Amino acid sequence: MYETKFASLESYTKGGIEIVDDDPKHYAFSNVFEVAKMSQPYEKVVVGMNRQYTLEAIRAEGTSEWRTAPHDEFALVMDGEVLVRLMKLDDPRSFHDPDDGGSVRVEGDPAGTAMGVIKAKRGHMALIPADCAYQFHADKPGVVLLQTIKGPDSLERWADICITTV
Repeated sequence: MYETKFASLESYTKGGIEIVDDDPKHYAFSNVFEVAKMSQPYEKVVVGMNRQYTLEAIRAEGTSEWRTAPHDEFALVMDGEVLVRLMKLDDPRSFHDPDDGGSVRVEGDPAGTAMGVIKAKRGHMALIPADCAYQFHADKPGVVLLQTIKGPDSLERWADICITTV
């Protein structure tokens, strides 16, 4: 008999791996809930990488600053309920270098047209379109796993978040 257990910020078990014939230092494991629990609201902490692409654990709490990226991003709500406000920017390319990736902060309120609001709960994924501004809001602490491209605000804290010994 198997039992499915859903983790949250308040209740999670740090994962692990059973090594059959290898050195566990060849693997990196972290727990997005543990990373979010020890992070400041809306810090973008990298928990997985594949070349320039990242998975970033974000503690959603209160209201984030406005951000924009030259590429699509995907926000998977792992815990809680998160509103994603979207704005079609008047001049999206003025915010970032076309050769750089990742999202950047938009100072103040962005100039543009409101596109709407996505209300995402645990298990919901929101597409954040390229060249729009977005802002997260959560009344209670939650967790977002953001699929994006590594950018200037992507934080790498591997020594703090990974299991390196068994």
